[in-house]
Amino acid sequence: MKSLNSIISEIRIKEDKVSRETSHLIDEAYQMTLYLKELLHTTREYVLKEGFKNETEEIEFFRDIKPQILGQLIYYNKVFKIETVCPVKEGKMYQKFFMSQLQELKQEFKEHICVPHFYRYYRSGRSDRDQEYFTRGKINYRDGLNSYVFEIDHQFSTYYDSKVARIMANELIYAYLITKINPEEPSSTLLHSGESTKDIFWTDSKNALIELIYALYAAGVISHGKIGIRKITLVFQILFRIPLGDIHHSFHRMKDRAGSRTSFLDHLKLSLEQYMDKGL
Repeated sequence: MKSLNSIISEIRIKEDKVSRETSHLIDEAYQMTLYLKELLHTTREYVLKEGFKNETEEIEFFRDIKPQILGQLIYYNKVFKIETVCPVKEGKMYQKFFMSQLQELKQEFKEHICVPHFYRYYRSGRSDRDQEYFTRGKINYRDGLNSYVFEIDHQFSTYYDSKVARIMANELIYAYLITKINPEEPSSTLLHSGESTKDIFWTDSKNALIELIYALYAAGVISHGKIGIRKITLVFQILFRIPLGDIHHSFHRMKDRAGSRTSFLDHLKLSLEQYMDKGL
C-alpha cells in the first residue's frame, strides 16, 4: 500500500504536468478528473485484492489516503462542470453566476457535509473513534445518515471516508469560487481583520511572489505538504491583496528564463546574508 505522502506526490506531479500541457482550466480539470478516476479505480482493485496488513493500515487508508484521491476528484469534476456552463467571461452576469454557485456550495455543505458529531470530531483532530469511523462494517445507522450510505461500495468505503473527501473538496471549491467572484480583492470577502492589515501589501513583482509560493509548495513546508498550490496561492492573494492570475503558466515560463531561474530566491538569500553580516 502506498503511503499518503507518495499519493500526494503523485497527484502533485500529475497536476504540474497537466498544467504545463493545457492552456485552459477546463482542459486541466477534465484531464485531472480522468486521471483521478483511474487512480481511484486502481487503488480499489489493489485494496480488494491485497487487503490490509492490520487495522492501523486500514484506518490510515480510509482516513487519509482515499479521501485525498476522492476529494481531489470531486473538486476537479466540479470545476469542470462549473467552467463548462459559465455563461460569459466577465461582467455582472459572470459575477452573479459564481455567486449562485457559492450559495449552492453552502447549501450542499449544510445538507451533506456538516454532520455535527463527525464534523466536530474531524475538525478537532481527534482519533479516539477512528476504529468506528474508518474501518469497514462499522456503520451505525442510528446516527441518521444521508441516504447515499445505501449506495456506497461497502468493500471500499466506511461512509465516513467519503465525508472527509467532501470536506476536502468543499474547501478547494470554496477557494476556487472566491477567486472567481472577487479576484482583485479576495481579502474583502474572506478577511475581516479591520485596519491592522491595510498596510500589508506586496511591493515586488507578481512573478517574484509566485516564485516564493512555488518554493514553499515544493519544499512541503505548509501543512506538511498536504495542500495544493491553488490553496497556498489563495492565502497569499488574501494576505497581500494581489490577484496572481494563472500561476501555473507564469511558473512554467520561469523555468525557461535565461540565467538564474530562481532570481527572487537568490535575492532573498543574498539580502539575508547581508543583514546577518551587519551584526558582526
